[in-house]
Amino acid sequence: MSDLYEARVLGVRHWTDRLFSFTTTRDRAFRFQSGQFTMIGLTVEGRPLLRAYSMASASYEPSLEFLSIKVQNGPLTSRLQHIREGDTVLVGRKASGTLLLQNLLPGRTLYLLGTGTGLAPFMSVIRDLDVYARFKKVVLVHGCRLASELAYAEVISHELPRNPWFGSEVSRQLVYYPTVTREPFRHQGRIPALLESGQLAHDIGLQAIDARQDRFMLCGSPQMLHDTRTVLEKLGLGEGNMSHPGHYVVERAFVDK
Repeated sequence: MSDLYEARVLGVRHWTDRLFSFTTTRDRAFRFQSGQFTMIGLTVEGRPLLRAYSMASASYEPSLEFLSIKVQNGPLTSRLQHIREGDTVLVGRKASGTLLLQNLLPGRTLYLLGTGTGLAPFMSVIRDLDVYARFKKVVLVHGCRLASELAYAEVISHELPRNPWFGSEVSRQLVYYPTVTREPFRHQGRIPALLESGQLAHDIGLQAIDARQDRFMLCGSPQMLHDTRTVLEKLGLGEGNMSHPGHYVVERAFVDK
């Protein structure tokens, strides 16, 4: 059996001239856990051209959803941004990734820190009832340059709290904190700076970061990952993995081409 299958595009949404999302059919045998990614691509000159994409859809949904940037000269996204309903894309049959609950120590508050399309795996995580069973609070922080790039803001703020299956958990436990860096907005600043200064905790009414109780998942630009890891390590938090659960986990398979 091939490690790829052809999925039909069900819909495409262009959020900005740099950002789009799309949904596809899902092979009935494809399984993944909230926070994981798979390989997505197109056939170019007779060969598959693939990149890692996190699933933005819940693990139990019958379709798949992905969030992508548009790189005009990028080998894949320069082509992928033009897909339409009815087209086909290649989807990997194997899911991977480190943004898994089992890679974290037990805790009180789970911080989901994403920049740009790094939001995608967390859209899956916040639809997972197991997350709300394990943590008292779930704080989703999405950092972008501009407010227009805060994809899914309406979904997070208005649709998820009304979901018949997990809406009550979202309403009670999920805190959404969007922040931008290049224009006036109700929250401004880079994620590592907001963490280090204590501004994030202050704004959402939670205590300062406590290594005994707070856990983190990171997905985003290489600079954000580096700087945020530096802040967390200074505060005494250690990285977790499949062998040794820790205070935080990082996804490094980020799409930028």
